[in-house]
Amino acid sequence: MSLLAALAALSAALSPDGDLYVAQNVFFAVIAVTMIFSALRVVTTSNVVHAALWLVVVLAGAAAQFILLGSEFVAVTQVLVYIGAVVVLFLFGVMLTRASLGDDESVGEEKRGMAAVVGVLLFSVMAIALIDSFEADRLVIDEPRSVSTVSDAIFSQYIVAFEAVSVLLLAALIGAIVVARKD
Repeated sequence: MSLLAALAALSAALSPDGDLYVAQNVFFAVIAVTMIFSALRVVTTSNVVHAALWLVVVLAGAAAQFILLGSEFVAVTQVLVYIGAVVVLFLFGVMLTRASLGDDESVGEEKRGMAAVVGVLLFSVMAIALIDSFEADRLVIDEPRSVSTVSDAIFSQYIVAFEAVSVLLLAALIGAIVVARKD
């Protein structure tokens, strides 16, 4: 069976109308492959600054996926908060702590192997949990959500998590300054 026939069979199984070559599906696939490659580069590159830049690509891909879902507000928030703030904070911490920018000889092959095993196990548990939880559900978008609906959800139901993330970022910034401070 050719690759095209396999993709058509997969498409028929996944979508009710069996149309694989819809522009949204093609863009999803391109963005997903780019995100997977970039995520692998984040954990395999030997330069910390390059890893942060690959992380920017992964986070931008997540924002692009939100645009495909019709959630422009969440996509802009993803860009502003994660790309604009978290990555800048990460790079700021790297520069303040004078971290090693090249290869780290203290990381041996056994540690890399253990990290790979933990990563595969974590991915397996997450995939099983997601499939078990959402197997029968389909994403139905009747109409785009308004910004007020999203903001009401964030600042009412999820306010504790929102504030916890802000306190965590502040603690990371203070920790970077304390570590970098000369005595």
